[in-house]
Amino acid sequence: QVQLVESGGGLVQAGGSLRLSCSASGHTFSSYAMGWFRQAPGKEREFVAAISWGGGSTLYAESVKGRFAISRDNAKKTVYLQMNSLKPEDTAVYYCTAQDDYPFPIGPKTDSGAWGRGTQVTVSS
Repeated sequence: QVQLVESGGGLVQAGGSLRLSCSASGHTFSSYAMGWFRQAPGKEREFVAAISWGGGSTLYAESVKGRFAISRDNAKKTVYLQMNSLKPEDTAVYYCTAQDDYPFPIGPKTDSGAWGRGTQVTVSS
């Protein structure tokens, strides 16, 4: 089972940028599609972005399209989420996931695959 550790979260002002990283260990990283979800206080977990095994295909939630970019470096076993033009409503704990399939289920109750413990992103107005 792959292990995932997120990093790069923090406090940023509205309009600012952050780059999240998710490092994987324990398995062949390139055999997994990767994704990011987020969960704000009092809300269900929601899909943010996904990337295919080789990085040639990406998917985004409408709420982040044009502002966020997902990428991966299979040699470094890392997936990134570049977040620009951040808004207070982007405040959430961001979770990285590794999935066997692409595309993979993106519902709030998705429990397949491996998940990291999350990193907090707070956007102040």
